This record gives sequence, C-alpha cells and structure tokens, in this order.
Amino acid sequence: MHAVRLHAFGPAENLTYEETEAPRPGPGQVRVAVRASGVHLLDTALREGRTGPAPAPVELPTVPGREVAGVVESLGEGVAHLWLGKRVVAHLGFVPGGYAELAVTEVERLHEIPGNLDFAEAVAMIGTGRTTMGILQFAPLGPGSVVVVPAAAGGIGTLLVQYAKHAGATVVGLAGGPEKTARVAANGADLAVDYRDPEWPAKVRARLGGSTATVVFDGVGGDVAREAVALLGPGGRHIVFGWSSGGIEDGGPYLVDGVSEQVLGPVMLGRAGGPDPLRTLELRALAEAAAGRLTPAVHRFPLAEAAAAHRALETRGTTGKVVLEP
Repeated sequence: MHAVRLHAFGPAENLTYEETEAPRPGPGQVRVAVRASGVHLLDTALREGRTGPAPAPVELPTVPGREVAGVVESLGEGVAHLWLGKRVVAHLGFVPGGYAELAVTEVERLHEIPGNLDFAEAVAMIGTGRTTMGILQFAPLGPGSVVVVPAAAGGIGTLLVQYAKHAGATVVGLAGGPEKTARVAANGADLAVDYRDPEWPAKVRARLGGSTATVVFDGVGGDVAREAVALLGPGGRHIVFGWSSGGIEDGGPYLVDGVSEQVLGPVMLGRAGGPDPLRTLELRALAEAAAGRLTPAVHRFPLAEAAAAHRALETRGTTGKVVLEP
C-alpha cells in the first residue's frame, strides 16, 4: 500500500509518500480501506518532535494521522461479520496510521457514516465536529443570543456559525481577507467582517444598533480576541478553546475581566459525561450532520501531497478541515 511516512522530525518536507507494508488487524480490530484522512494542527507539532498533549513521544519511522474514514475491508478475530463493507469513520486516538491507503483500529472506535455525508465530511465531524460539540456545552444559544465567532472561516468556526444560526442567534463572523469573509457570509452569518480592517469593531457596533454580544467563541486570542471581548455586554461569556494568535498580552492562555472560561481538555470531557465522553461528543456531532443542521467545510488534498497540506495549515492557507484523499 501507499502511505505518508515520517523518518525524521522537522519541516513538512520530511513527510514522504512511499510504499510500505499493509497493517494487519488483530483481535477485536478491523482494517479500513481509507478514503479520507484528517489532518490536525497537532499533527504538525508531532511532526516537529513536540509531543503536545500526546502521552508519549512519537517513535520513528511513523505514519502520522489519527482520523480516518473509509470502508471496512478486513476483520480481526472476534469482530462481527456485519461490519464488513460498512462505510465507517473513526478517531484512532494517539495511535498513528491515518495517512495511508489502509488503516487498522479497534472495532469499538467505529461509527457508521450517515448516508448524507461523504468520507471527507465524516472525518471532519469525527474530529472538528466533536470539538465543536464540546465547546457548545458551555454556552446555550437561542433567539436572544448575539454570537461573535473569530476565525469563522475555519473548521470549528464554520460549524459554530451554523449551529448558532439554527438556534436562532444573531451571528457575527470574523475572518481575515475578502475571500474568507465571503465564505463566512455564504455560511449564514448575519454579519461577516474582515478583522484586518482596523475599523471592524466600530462597524460591528453600528450593525448591532446598541445591542451587545452575549457570547464570544474564541480559538484565536491576540488583538482580535481583545476587541471581540470588548463587544460583550453584562453577563456575556468569553469561551476560550485556543489561542492560535497568542494571549491578549503575554502570548499565552488568558482570562479577561473575569468573564472568560477555558474549556479545553478535561473541562470539556467532564461536561460531556458518560462512560466515554469523547464518543459521546462524536455521536452528537454525527447526529447534527445527519440531521442536516451542520455541514463541515473541507479543504481537500491528495494523500501524496501531505507535505503541502501541512504547510498550508501552518500558514493559515486553508479553509475548513484539512483532509487527505488517496
């Protein structure tokens, strides 16, 4: 089979497309003929040799990738025959192997793909979608909500805009540049604003006509977050799920005037509940997509061009979830 392998930590160019031995499913596992592989920002950190939240350093050589969708084509011992031929999606956890034509995972990680989703969309929902469901636990939305979404053209931002609109909220989506702003408007935001325009906060206030924001969903940080938080009214909530542009002042995680709440990691999973909180969020994400309430944005690359996908992701040259397709 063909796969993308990493033999040495370093830049994106270290990802090589090559032939390698196909993995074999063990007891309780299946082998999936992969039709789409998810690319995550964490993958770029692991490629460089930074472990991030991973429980252990990556051992080389490795096939990166932790999210796959495809068709079950082989069963390990003890797996029910009914899985054979199913369209499935799975998050592999911290086990690598996703950037390949074939991948192995435990049967209990599988979800059958709803009929209205293609493979790339299913990958987006199993990763980006489950994170979005986790974030939304912390800010119930309704017709009286006024929601500000920085990075609204990104994978999570796209889904947050859609969810808020379906809930009846007024949505302000922020993005960098006219192309991304146009995507935000097409996605349903009531107001799509280019945060590169220094006058954008004043334009938002004028459009809101005296109303104030009730929620800011912030995965960006930096000056954009500072200006967005200033739009909140009394009792407003600043939900922090990342800081890709650094903290408002010191380049790190931050709180603002006591209204911020960081919802990453154990906090998000603790709210989800159930014996397997991650799976709980995955099921919610797929259900929202199956019902047509959420449609993920997908940026597709050929599997052989994984290095280009990493470079684009690192330089903010992507829109939506980055997916590799064989």
